[in-house]
Amino acid sequence: MVDRLIVVSVDSHAQAPPEAWPRYLERRYHDFLPALREDNDVYTTVMGTMSYPLSWSPEALAIYDTEGAQAAGGFQGIWDADVRLREMDREGIAGEFVYFGDHRASAMFYNVFNRRYDNDVCEAGVRAYHRWLYDTFGHAQDRLFLVGAGGPGIDIDATVAELTWVADHGFHGTYPPGFLSYPGVLPLFDEYWEPVWTLCEERGLPLFVHAGFGQEQGHFFPQIAKIKAEIDAAGSTTEELVARVRREVLTGDFFADVTPRRPMWQLMFGGIFDRHPGLKLVMTEVRADWIPATLRYLDEVYLRHRADLPAKHMPSEYWHTNCLVSVSFPHRVEIAMRYEMGLETIAFGRDYPHNESTWPNTKAWLRDAFGAVPQNELRLMLGENAVRVLGLDRDRLATVANQIGPTVEELRGGSAVDPQLIAHFDLRGGYLKPAEGDTKIPLIVPTVDDDIAALAAMY
Repeated sequence: MVDRLIVVSVDSHAQAPPEAWPRYLERRYHDFLPALREDNDVYTTVMGTMSYPLSWSPEALAIYDTEGAQAAGGFQGIWDADVRLREMDREGIAGEFVYFGDHRASAMFYNVFNRRYDNDVCEAGVRAYHRWLYDTFGHAQDRLFLVGAGGPGIDIDATVAELTWVADHGFHGTYPPGFLSYPGVLPLFDEYWEPVWTLCEERGLPLFVHAGFGQEQGHFFPQIAKIKAEIDAAGSTTEELVARVRREVLTGDFFADVTPRRPMWQLMFGGIFDRHPGLKLVMTEVRADWIPATLRYLDEVYLRHRADLPAKHMPSEYWHTNCLVSVSFPHRVEIAMRYEMGLETIAFGRDYPHNESTWPNTKAWLRDAFGAVPQNELRLMLGENAVRVLGLDRDRLATVANQIGPTVEELRGGSAVDPQLIAHFDLRGGYLKPAEGDTKIPLIVPTVDDDIAALAAMY
């Protein structure tokens, strides 16, 4: 039998199509659907245009879609299980974690790109999404690992009830409270959240912190609505629209924003992993080249303030016992830094089917990024770490991998990847970016100081 690799992607996305909204949204919230459809028109028009230069221009398709996966509608796995599983098979993906979010349809109210909605409306949207996700992909949970979308968390009893529903229906994780920021949300080390951590530990629900964590619900809607209104009135080229979105909306480096890093140290400093040693935290699509320097800094902070903190261990220790990072659309430099992060803490994410994802070129991307990595390390980072840390059924995944998984020789041998394709990897996912290192430590110092002061006052 050919020895094939178990590849698990710890990053992909799904989204309910607008035609499904009335079926899954509780009837008492249907009066909000006209506004949501308007939001969806704004969102898909403005943000969808961003995909054209990377995904749909003839020049791009000729470089990266040589197998015709994009042109044939392979991206429709965002809401079609058959298409998704077909594309997983084609790319050798045995199993995949599934989060919400895609530019082809708005989330139901709980989105930075929607207008602002009351907390109860957003909670209803989260519940509707969970039920759609289960109905659409739940029959394949041996390969598709569904992740809850979190929610405002304003009502702790309602939050625990929804997490219980998620666990009862076989989900494999959840976003922690605060993915979308709402007024009055408490820090994760506040005792208010203790029932959430207890349930997640008992039911085996890892916490997933994804890029975008901490943005306010509705934050970007005024900007994109303004852009769409002006373009409808005056007209604009695709190039002008893309430039405006990048200049006025997605400013800075979205995937290297420091805001999503805060939950990590709040859980560490707050002693959450001491009280709940079985709880796991996964950082995904937030790059990984900042982790070694940040852990060194957090260790220094801990040693200065340990008398004021409930945590019993240094952050770097929790990193190795309770944490995992998904190098979504991995960068070359992240693989080069694997020993600094710890081989046992690294997993792979393809971010299907987003513009920046490794899809539809995952095997070529892995061959270039991991081609010089020893076989045992390759196995750990591409699948075995995820299986071990996240409690997956290895026997089932091995059975699938024996049918569709790549061989070691496919990823560590063969011809070099086309330089034009590598340039496209860099354009769409920052593949060749240099390491961040410690350059953003000054940006996190104020929030770390605030959290240390708050913990000292509590304990």
